[in-house]
Amino acid sequence: MCGRYASSRGPEDLAGIFEVEKWEPEETLEPDYNVAPTKEVYAVLDRPLRDADDKRPVRQLRRLKWGLVPSWAKSPEGGARMINARAETVHEKPSYRRAFAARRCILPADGYYEWVTAKDERDLEVEGKKKRARKQPYFVLPADGSVFAMAGLYEFWRDRTLPDEHPLAWWATCSVITTEAETSPLAVAPAEGPRSLSEIHPRMPLMLTPDRFDAWLDPARTDVEDLRSLLAPPPEGLMRAYPVSTAVSNVRNNGPELLTELAAPEESTLF
Repeated sequence: MCGRYASSRGPEDLAGIFEVEKWEPEETLEPDYNVAPTKEVYAVLDRPLRDADDKRPVRQLRRLKWGLVPSWAKSPEGGARMINARAETVHEKPSYRRAFAARRCILPADGYYEWVTAKDERDLEVEGKKKRARKQPYFVLPADGSVFAMAGLYEFWRDRTLPDEHPLAWWATCSVITTEAETSPLAVAPAEGPRSLSEIHPRMPLMLTPDRFDAWLDPARTDVEDLRSLLAPPPEGLMRAYPVSTAVSNVRNNGPELLTELAAPEESTLF
């Protein structure tokens, strides 16, 4: 799954990477090294501009809330649980299938975090009481330092309790598409610890390579089987992973120091 990631690139950088035609300076987000569900995140999408006579899709950089709320939902309360959509079933799940056919986006990231507990430390006896070892977080990112372009979906939800002119009348939300984690060796593996992504977690965000950006974002592509072909995992050997401080486990911690690579996993701490 993907429940936490880092996104530090600015809008100018992202506009160049994704050939963005339109973004609003007032929608600029601060670098976020501990992106959590319900936060606002950057999304790249192709969509006609609001109130424009020309209805051609324009590539935009927009702010969306992470946690998809289907247009038919009675309330937005379930959005925090809908942060991930499985690539294998996204085309048929009621919450995602409409967005999959018409509202696809790219969620840019530096990389994502995942937590690992050593198999021999999952259950330990300390003074006669069973304790659990604190999980070690790892940061997973492209080995070449390029942007991690996560395949995503977005949706609009109307709060019918508010008038049209209210700034919160419309919610724009998104979800990350996940796939099975790679079992092949990492391009750069930590000195100690997992040697493949599947040893870290069985799921991972589906990373789109640049050759698939345009096809994925094109709203004119609506054939389900055609779209499903774009969900193939990227080529093997593109990723690296390394241990980072357990400080990232607290969502209140935020800063570039969270991405600092540790020479080895932290000492196990029991609680």
